[in-house]
Amino acid sequence: MTQYAIYFHQQWVGDHPAEWFQTRVEPSKAVVKEMEDAGILVFAGGLEEDMSDAFSADATSGTVTITDGPYTETTEQLGGITVIDVPDIETARYWAGRVAEGCGWPQEVRVVV
Repeated sequence: MTQYAIYFHQQWVGDHPAEWFQTRVEPSKAVVKEMEDAGILVFAGGLEEDMSDAFSADATSGTVTITDGPYTETTEQLGGITVIDVPDIETARYWAGRVAEGCGWPQEVRVVV
C-alpha cells in the first residue's frame, strides 16, 4: 500500500458566498466517511485560513529559529490535506476525484515518502 496526499491551495477555492460553502459541507463529509468505511483514510482536515497564528521553524543554520508567520512570502497557502493509504495510483486518482467533487474545487495529489 502507498500513502498519497490529496491537497489544495486556499486560492484554488475561489470566491463564493457563505451559502455556497454550506452546500459543500455534507458532500465533503460524505467522502471522508466513504474513505473511513473503505479503510483507506489516514487523515483529513482543513487548515486555518488566518495566517496570523502561523509560524515557521528553521534549523538549517544548526540552531533552531522560530519565526512568526509563514516560512516564505507566497501568493498561495495550503488550505487542506487528506492522506489515504491505497494499493495503487488508479485508486488514488479515484479518491482524489471524489474529494474534488465533494469540496467543489481542484485537488493535487502526491505520493507520501
